[in-house]
Amino acid sequence: MKKLKVLLLMLSLLLVVPFGVFADEAKEESKEVKVYLFYGDGCGFCSNFKSWISEIEDDYDDKFELIQYEVWNNQSNSNLMEAVAAARNEEPGGVPYIIIGNQSWDGFADEYKEEILKKIDSEYKQDPSERYDIMNYVDEVGTSTNSNSSIDKNTTQDALVLLIVIAVGSAVVLGIIVARRNIN
Repeated sequence: MKKLKVLLLMLSLLLVVPFGVFADEAKEESKEVKVYLFYGDGCGFCSNFKSWISEIEDDYDDKFELIQYEVWNNQSNSNLMEAVAAARNEEPGGVPYIIIGNQSWDGFADEYKEEILKKIDSEYKQDPSERYDIMNYVDEVGTSTNSNSSIDKNTTQDALVLLIVIAVGSAVVLGIIVARRNIN
């Protein structure tokens, strides 16, 4: 019986340790700078920005992540753009509405390109945990239209992983106990 308990303990540890390591890796912050783009489907300025940003991806691919919200045909995204603008004490002058760190741009023109590249570079040099992310602020003030804004998604995922580990561990233990009884 003592050997069975030791075996079960070892199996439990084998199941729990890898999941704990993966959960810690998932929580690690990305080094990429978040570039938020609120755009309208069919907007010429938006298309110009998207074309330009795709042109610089080879040189800046590891430095930024483009997060896009179409606002003309999606009311939730439109509401989110309004909430973001309100959190920044701004009135967006239209689309594209581009936000990087604590800076924003209304529309898109060639003269914005250098500013945007400098902002991506300066944000990338900062520690990811110290970067200003407007979406964190929008969630804090509760103006986001996202119904899950008050739920920490990482915590939910961790809880789900834990439940899976417990279920698998319980099934293994139950299988061993049943097998042990059938042998005797």
